[in-house]
Amino acid sequence: MSNDQTGQIKTRQRPAAVILTPTAEARVAKLMLEAPEDAIGVKLSTPRRGCSGLAYSVDYVTEADAFDERIETPGGVFYIDGASVLYLVGSIMDWQEDDFTAGFVFENPNATGSCGCGESFTV
Repeated sequence: MSNDQTGQIKTRQRPAAVILTPTAEARVAKLMLEAPEDAIGVKLSTPRRGCSGLAYSVDYVTEADAFDERIETPGGVFYIDGASVLYLVGSIMDWQEDDFTAGFVFENPNATGSCGCGESFTV
């Protein structure tokens, strides 16, 4: 931080914990168009489950938590669970579809391993 000429402290905006690709942002926008009336955004968390210990979970959120990371996207607000941020910092979130599957995929530099099906990871 530094002072500008008026004596005000300038703060540098910190980068988002997770980078959403344009297709992920488009999917968030589509989800928000179809969201329940009380939804204020979409939230990513990493609950404990699966073969490797942690899984990615994306759900609607109805109220903000002060500890959640908040990312503004063109289609709505994307939240990251405050307890999950450390497992996700530097990750890239994408949306991929083909003839057989559709879903969010993650490139997570913090993951040290994952299960064979790709549903869970370990740090």
